Amino acid sequence: MHDKLADKPAGRFHYGWVVIFTGMLVTIGAHGFGRMAYTLILPEMREGLGLTYAQLGLLSTGNFIGYLACAVIGGFLAARYGTRIVIPISLLLMGITMLLTGAAQSFEFAFAMRLLTGMGNGGAYVPALALGSTWFAMRRSGFATGIVSGGTGVGILLSGLIVPAIMVSYMTEAWRYSWYYLGSFVLIIAIMSAIFLRNRPEDIGLRLVGAPPPEKPAGDDTAAAESADVPKDSQVKRAAPLQWGLVYRVKEVWYLGLVYSLYGFSYVIYMTFFVEFLYREIGLSQVLAGSMYALAGTLSIFCGVIWGGISDRLGRKYGAALAYLALALSYVTFALFDSMFAFYVSLIIFGLSAWSIPTIMAAAAGDYVGPRLAPAGVGFVTLFFGVGQALGPWLGGYIADLTETFVYSFFLATAVSLLGMLCSLMLRKPDSAVIKRREAGVSS
Repeated sequence: MHDKLADKPAGRFHYGWVVIFTGMLVTIGAHGFGRMAYTLILPEMREGLGLTYAQLGLLSTGNFIGYLACAVIGGFLAARYGTRIVIPISLLLMGITMLLTGAAQSFEFAFAMRLLTGMGNGGAYVPALALGSTWFAMRRSGFATGIVSGGTGVGILLSGLIVPAIMVSYMTEAWRYSWYYLGSFVLIIAIMSAIFLRNRPEDIGLRLVGAPPPEKPAGDDTAAAESADVPKDSQVKRAAPLQWGLVYRVKEVWYLGLVYSLYGFSYVIYMTFFVEFLYREIGLSQVLAGSMYALAGTLSIFCGVIWGGISDRLGRKYGAALAYLALALSYVTFALFDSMFAFYVSLIIFGLSAWSIPTIMAAAAGDYVGPRLAPAGVGFVTLFFGVGQALGPWLGGYIADLTETFVYSFFLATAVSLLGMLCSLMLRKPDSAVIKRREAGVSS
């Protein structure tokens, strides 16, 4: 077996690319349809169920609680049982509960369904983000992770096309049909992920994409085969027990989580109050403000690939620092300058860097813990991100209530993003032993 692997032509298509683009489909369904589309359905849903604004906020909170709970658990389950099992099951849960959300007749039932949808979201999205680290060598994992995260932007764009079309086509209770259609799409993606995903490259006799060929000791083909980047059965057995301590006992992973929390805190202030600021304070129409938000989402399709590639070339700490700086420029431009030109400059910068930090953090988590524990590592740091994302809107809204303007909230987001830049510069390189295992294609 190992001799055949060593003789494979270098230019042969690698199945890892199928996995990565399947991961992109997963994020389209999990994040784009299951989470981001809620904003578009919200007005009709409020009227249809007779909900208060507070109840609408609670529906969003329920979805977030479910997401955060399963973001951590889903990562560990994927590391233990494999992404090929965890992701399709999570998407199946999402699809079914999205369909049931469309059938809701009360706030309580809708809340329960949004909570379960959030759980499915976390269980699918976090393991999907780890696919780049699981299938690609370190020097290319950021780029691969960027392709997966780009699905969020694609999902926002598709939702922006699908939901308004449904609203026009169905004159009564169109919001229900929106959930029916989007839920059906997620179920289709669940089936596709079950068909095309594989857990790890060594399971199908492959090394990591971009991994260097194994070194051949002179005159000893048997030794060369044994040192190949696909481990022998005995090596797999020795690696099988998951060393959970490599996730929560490594101090660099905790620090990575701290850096990630600053992104969660700052970016969500901008996204939460973007349309409201343009509509209430600047006086733009809701249609124009909404179209500007959609433009930012469209631009964000490409940002994961851009920033993942930058972090592969410059290193995670410099890539993250530059991304934080770009985000800070977007926030401060939005706050300082009262002109349409400045607003478009802000949203363009934000769109091109929106998912930069999640992409880099996912790749960095895989760098620290190795390919096999990458889903668990991403899930662990996502917990910190979630805490920041929970605190950001609350404090930003509180400041807006005190000052009667969102400007100071955007200044807060700017300051926190600059702090993220400084903290990123103190990120340390992963342990050299982990790097060797990654580049050799051997699981931790």
